[in-house]
Amino acid sequence: MNSLLDRGSEAVGNNARALARYLATYREASNARSLFELAITAGALIVLWVAMWLSLGVGYWLTLLIAVPAAGFLVRLFMIQHDCGHGAFFRHRAANDWIGRVLGVFTLTPYDVWRRAHAVHHATTGNLDRRGIGDIETLTVREYFERSWLGRLGYRLYRHPFVMFGFGPAYLFLLQHRLPIGMMREGWRPWASSVATNAAITFGVGLMMWLVGPAHFLMVHVPIVLLAASIGVWLFYVQHQFEGAHWASNETWDLHEAALHGSSYYDLPGVLRWFTANIGLHHIHHLSSRIPYYRFPQILRDRPELKTIGRVTLVESVRGIRLVLWDETQKLLISFREARQLRHSAPVSDSSR
Repeated sequence: MNSLLDRGSEAVGNNARALARYLATYREASNARSLFELAITAGALIVLWVAMWLSLGVGYWLTLLIAVPAAGFLVRLFMIQHDCGHGAFFRHRAANDWIGRVLGVFTLTPYDVWRRAHAVHHATTGNLDRRGIGDIETLTVREYFERSWLGRLGYRLYRHPFVMFGFGPAYLFLLQHRLPIGMMREGWRPWASSVATNAAITFGVGLMMWLVGPAHFLMVHVPIVLLAASIGVWLFYVQHQFEGAHWASNETWDLHEAALHGSSYYDLPGVLRWFTANIGLHHIHHLSSRIPYYRFPQILRDRPELKTIGRVTLVESVRGIRLVLWDETQKLLISFREARQLRHSAPVSDSSR
């Protein structure tokens, strides 16, 4: 198997299932390393939060400046919760689940609700016939033009950068996560998770407001949450909305191919890679979600050919915002302008079905 994988990215692409089996050898978590990662992340966030509060007496400009690294550590805390949701951060499931639930209070994300939706995302990523849960809404060209003008306007607004990375993240973490409306059929567990998380958040916010005052709490915490939410949504967007992304109809869709080629390798600078807990190596994560994020650098050293698959640089990720529709004929993501040009040049057809 290793000889096949050593032939480069083409060989890897043709043996995604074999690569997934190989990556399983990196799954073992280190409880000591995980506790260290958790301690430095949570500890730094607490220190920066206190520093922001103290800086209010100097000037709010300084408070907002400190909010940037503070938001970075909150994002990192969410990534630890993310690994817990996959059973990857600690060796025992109970430790993953209870640490994940506690972290969900700080990230404003009900752990059990998010874990279920995210599991669906992993099981259906890149499948055109199973979109809609735990992912960014992505229409095909045909579906877009079949909508009424109001429906097309709604989709364009949804895909506008201000909504996608500004209003949207705030709505998602502050409001949508408060009630698991989309999981009515899942029984009482999602509701119990949501209600318990909301109760803990209410208690924590009330306690902090009593300690530092309502105005000071909001001046410190709101910028951290809003910035971290936007960063989190941006990361998730880039991981699956990029030039060269792989989508397929249910008849031809393959889980491992979709994992490897439907997820990007977001090649970030070292400091950003650290703050985002290596989540940019998303093709590796989707192939084997039980691998702790701190093992990803070793995988890249052992399998350097993975650096050439789905690679997206920081500059390329910004340009990728324009990719909003899946073209069924060319099998790639395109812009609204390109979709209009296609419509004028030839009838829109859905060749993927």
